[in-house]
Amino acid sequence: MKPAEINIKWAALQERIAEEFDNEKPDMKVILFLIGVQELGQGPRKFSKRQKEELMHIANCKLFSQMGFYELEGLDQDGWPHWKLVKTIPNYTLLEQELLLKSLAITYFETELDWEL
Repeated sequence: MKPAEINIKWAALQERIAEEFDNEKPDMKVILFLIGVQELGQGPRKFSKRQKEELMHIANCKLFSQMGFYELEGLDQDGWPHWKLVKTIPNYTLLEQELLLKSLAITYFETELDWEL
């Protein structure tokens, strides 16, 4: 996707999530948190600050697995997924990182949740 297309679909994704949750437009952290909760697969509940950070890490691993950087190792005794880095992630500029994460999140919602953006 080109940057312009990414930004258009990102805005559509933010709008869709805002409508689904009857809330304001989410930023990247909120979207990563939602992906993490989805990947955990235990439904919505209260999470500690540490668990929220772990959920965002799970989301990053899941997103970067689309590019072959991470592989799922398995689940721990509590059902939390654990990932291993299998390929070094290049040093992207901040703008490249932002566009890449947006693009991967868009792909996630389109493929994993079958959303049309």
